[in-house]
Amino acid sequence: MPEAFHNLINGKWVDALSRETLESVNPADTSDIIGTVPASGREDIDRAVEAARAALPGWRSTPAPKRGEIIFRAAEKLLKHKNELGRLVTREMGKILSEGLGDVQEAIDMAYYMAAEGRRLTGETVPSELFAKDCKSVRTPVGVFGLITPWNFPAAIPAWKIFPCLIAGNTAVFKPSSSTPVAATRLVEMIHDAGLLPGVLNLVHGTGDGAGEALASHPGIDGLSFTGSTAIGERLLKTCASTGKEISCEMGGKNPIIVMDDARIDLAVEGALWGAFGTSGQRCTAASRLIVHEKVHDRFLAMFLNAARSLKVGNGLDKATQMGPVINEAQMRKVLGYIETGRKEGAQLALGGQSMREGALAKGFFIEPTVFIGVDEEMRIAQEEIFGPVVSVLKAKNLEDAIAMANNVKYGLSSSIYTQDVNNSAIAERDLDAGIVYINAPTIGAEIQLPFGGVKKSGLGRKEAGGRGGSLDMFTRWKVIYRDFSGRLQKAQIDTD
Repeated sequence: MPEAFHNLINGKWVDALSRETLESVNPADTSDIIGTVPASGREDIDRAVEAARAALPGWRSTPAPKRGEIIFRAAEKLLKHKNELGRLVTREMGKILSEGLGDVQEAIDMAYYMAAEGRRLTGETVPSELFAKDCKSVRTPVGVFGLITPWNFPAAIPAWKIFPCLIAGNTAVFKPSSSTPVAATRLVEMIHDAGLLPGVLNLVHGTGDGAGEALASHPGIDGLSFTGSTAIGERLLKTCASTGKEISCEMGGKNPIIVMDDARIDLAVEGALWGAFGTSGQRCTAASRLIVHEKVHDRFLAMFLNAARSLKVGNGLDKATQMGPVINEAQMRKVLGYIETGRKEGAQLALGGQSMREGALAKGFFIEPTVFIGVDEEMRIAQEEIFGPVVSVLKAKNLEDAIAMANNVKYGLSSSIYTQDVNNSAIAERDLDAGIVYINAPTIGAEIQLPFGGVKKSGLGRKEAGGRGGSLDMFTRWKVIYRDFSGRLQKAQIDTD
């Protein structure tokens, strides 16, 4: 029997009221059932939101440095159990082990970073124009948050939301993806056991249609932080706007790597390989378009195809594996459908294009590393997010042409240019219409001490992660305080004799 995992509501591990459950399956081997979790519904969300609201006064009044100490202890627990949790991430999500461990390391980094914010949470003190009066701004918690996360980073993305939410003095109801619920449960166990008050962090499992919709539309939450598809994010934005809730949506991407004629081709190939096929292309920042200067196109393509052809596909727990499966059968069908679309649109399939469900891979959702060439920028495979190991190679005449091509999509999350010319890099960082720009590096690899997020259809609302403009701006409100200790009425901006 697979191990049974539970919801965490008001500090207690409980089943869904319906007693119904969902299975979590290893995408590299569907005979490996990792565990079962509750198939929760609206009544379970009601209980969790009620618990979070009841816990809010006590948690927000806990001194921020004390909140930081609890998060620091959570970071220490995550560090101690990094290998165990990293292997679970790989087993449940499918990414290779080094990436599974990296997923957990990102959660650790965010925990330490936000723990330190307990002794910062900086506001501003400024001089007053009047005598014996001071002026300051301070951060205050927003209230109860709903946190909804995807399956591709089952430790890192929840950590990006949970730790800033809690350090700011909010309470939360966390709904992880139903495809990677066990890793999320282990993460929450460690955070809870670090010393959280009951109800501060609640975990409710379930599908998007069941628990997710109920949480997003719940009148008892004050804000929502969501990472997922653009279609769902836009719908949630309308829901929250109509009720005055705070909302942050991190959504899709169709991210380009530009390779200029003066680039180090070997470095660009290495970066493109990692950007396109890391996490089997299942990152919102994956490099799904390679825009190559016509002078080096053929040379780059030959080297890139040779490197992609040699990638070892398999179970991520095998240290020799370089690319794992996609998350489930529905995603595999979607990716294969896009590959067929690319063929019908007239793009040339230069590599891959097939599922790999035979032999040692028969029980998993494996797709060959796939490369299209002769791609027109208006083709669907060059415009729409595929979220799989599929990359389109496009040819550009010059830098201006490459940047125009890069910007000619509805998304604007991450972008990259390979060049040895400082002027090229300066123009690219100015003109690429994206929230993130990399120079001589692929489109993946954001660090937690800077804001993360995109423009256009890639992001709505506040950004995530750290730094100015990051997640603390989502999870706090500004309060301005004026204190007059002159003992007399003073009127700002009013002329006096």
